[in-house]
Amino acid sequence: MAGTFAIILTLATFITAIFWFLEKFKWKPARQRKVEAVRQQTDGKIDGKVLAEVGKPKGWVESLSSFFPVLFVVFVIRSFLYEPFQIPSGSMMQTLLIGDFIVVQKYSYGLRDPITNTVLISTGHPQRGDVAVFKHPSTPQMDLIKRVVGMPGDKIVYLIKEKKILIYPACQTTDVNCTGQQSEPLDLHYTEPKASNWKEVHQKYKDNPSFYTLAQYADKGIVDSDSLVTLNMQIQQETLGDKKHDILITPGLQEDSRYFYQQSGQPVATWVVPEGHYFMMGDNRDNSGDSRYFGFVPERNFVGRATAIWMSFEKQPDEWPTGVRFNRIGGIH
Repeated sequence: MAGTFAIILTLATFITAIFWFLEKFKWKPARQRKVEAVRQQTDGKIDGKVLAEVGKPKGWVESLSSFFPVLFVVFVIRSFLYEPFQIPSGSMMQTLLIGDFIVVQKYSYGLRDPITNTVLISTGHPQRGDVAVFKHPSTPQMDLIKRVVGMPGDKIVYLIKEKKILIYPACQTTDVNCTGQQSEPLDLHYTEPKASNWKEVHQKYKDNPSFYTLAQYADKGIVDSDSLVTLNMQIQQETLGDKKHDILITPGLQEDSRYFYQQSGQPVATWVVPEGHYFMMGDNRDNSGDSRYFGFVPERNFVGRATAIWMSFEKQPDEWPTGVRFNRIGGIH
């Protein structure tokens, strides 16, 4: 289902459309006929101000009908073309940072009913490596943004200690003897991890960590204590499909497989993606609640593909912005 804003926008557009059409094709012509009748009754000698008052619409009618063109444009753009989103967490670092405002291309995966999210006209499907917005499988009112890692039929193996993924794609040949996944995983062209420009700071009694660049960390003079723990983050490059991107890993942190989504018939940290579903992961691998935890994402849950950053504010989770990052405005890879 759509979010509250989408429902309100749809209803407001529909209601104002009714008044706009009534005003344009019924009420306004009726007033014009009334003005003409008054003019003829007075042989045209009536004061113009009086005629204007006779032909004047009611204030609330004029207001409601005048809102329709603006709401209609917003409705079409937001429902079928582009929708803005804000990045609230660091799960997609360093591709997307906390405080980034992004544009999501709604028609990438089909023109959808704005209320039910049902595909009306198919225009494409999620591709491996896409950065996509989708609705949480078990909490549809929650929008998430992750990267498409597993396609329908893929076997995904997450190597917890190495912090890498193995992808065994579904067999694509027409050979009748070819079933299941290919025997060799895709070459994701992992580069060797190296020191990144980020530090991860965990504060006692705070659920989400903060992320600082080395310069920000030095400026703030942060010192480890009983209530603060600082971890150095590493960066490496990964290739999904034809898309190269950076991922962040945090040595010293290890995902707890007890909380992983356990697929029937598969070992822990191994999943086979069902038909019509996708496996999503964040680029900040040790700080992302993704398909490793909530399972597969149905294609019907997809909202669109993230295409650009249109504004970026320097900020931490649940804190006010402290600056603007103009250098981040542009495309998303």
